[in-house]
Amino acid sequence: MGFRELNVDLSAEHIALRDAATKFLAEVWRPASIALDKLPDPNDVIAEGSILWDVLRRTWQLGYHKMPLPKELGGLELDILSLSLISEEMGFAAPDLAVSLAVCTTPFAYAQLSPDQEIRDLTKRFCEDTEAKMTGCWAITEPDHGSDWILFDGEQAPEAKIVPQVKAVPDGDYYVINGQKSSWVSNGTFATHAALWVCLDPSKGMAAGGIAVVPLKLPGVSRGKPLNKIGQRALNQGEIFFDNVRIPKTMMVAQDHAIFKFLSNAQLALANGFMGLCFSGTARAALDEAIKYARSRVQGGKLISKHQSVKLKLFDMFVSVEAARSLARRVAVYNGQLLKHLQSPAVHYAMASKILSTETAFRVSSQGVQIHGGYGLCKDHYIEKIFRDARAAMIEDGTNEVLALGGADRLLNG
Repeated sequence: MGFRELNVDLSAEHIALRDAATKFLAEVWRPASIALDKLPDPNDVIAEGSILWDVLRRTWQLGYHKMPLPKELGGLELDILSLSLISEEMGFAAPDLAVSLAVCTTPFAYAQLSPDQEIRDLTKRFCEDTEAKMTGCWAITEPDHGSDWILFDGEQAPEAKIVPQVKAVPDGDYYVINGQKSSWVSNGTFATHAALWVCLDPSKGMAAGGIAVVPLKLPGVSRGKPLNKIGQRALNQGEIFFDNVRIPKTMMVAQDHAIFKFLSNAQLALANGFMGLCFSGTARAALDEAIKYARSRVQGGKLISKHQSVKLKLFDMFVSVEAARSLARRVAVYNGQLLKHLQSPAVHYAMASKILSTETAFRVSSQGVQIHGGYGLCKDHYIEKIFRDARAAMIEDGTNEVLALGGADRLLNG
């Protein structure tokens, strides 16, 4: 279709990993994502017998769930460029399943930071899992605190009037957790473990946070119904409630302010960097669908790809896709190298990547719908699903407006 791989530094191993992922994701992920998208009730997505479980098992059997985790714990420890290539292809095939897989790894990445061997072993057990029996979520968003968690170290963060809803109170060798995480927790409806962001000191607002690795089968944990959304319907999202949930202090992997700040910045950089990669792939999928349709649809006695207005639109889409793709890879590799050496990442660059890629995916998919004409509004054409999935992306992992504000503060403050 005219797409080229502009990274000239790819090794034979990079190419083999990308090609294998592309094939698997095209054959397994995309058909499943389309089928799950058509289910009228989001409860059916996670029901017993749902195709979701077969997809997760097959994904776990191939080791995609453990790609970034260290080899000494059973992970694959892929280099950041390999992770970038595969993340792109996941977004190209099925962005909803891509987000689900990305957050699955989160609590197990943090478990290895605990001083307690039993908790560290969670990471190893997760890597050994080939049946998708261990799944994760990133439980940060709350009913009254969504994107403002992103501004945890901003000027207003220490204000006592801005207090997270989920609080952890020390009680001897334990913490007691109370509160609610909102409906937007990805995998919140079925995850076995959570990377849980909590408030440790209400007098310091959003600034005095902690990060805990919490099994979600503990007494006092309950869940709400999955959301019924316009897009990314294969990504099940729902509330998690904590009612006097007791966890040993060793599960609180970040309670020191400096560690909490470093890990939260790392999480923001990784999450936004992934969104940049993923949705640059989704934008490319929209362009791919538009090109295929333009080369098959006849109007005015010739293929619409022969009309100048369509050519101009397609090339404009192409320019945008390649710009987003380039920034996403550069940011991912740069921040990946910093984090590898335990240096603070350039979070505002990750925010820029997320904003550019998600807005590009939405704009390009909208143009793709326009090229399809009336058929672009029909669920029989994949471009309609891409359009809905891309719209959701501009809100998840921090609304683009709040990310821009946080990014601007970081840019101005140096």
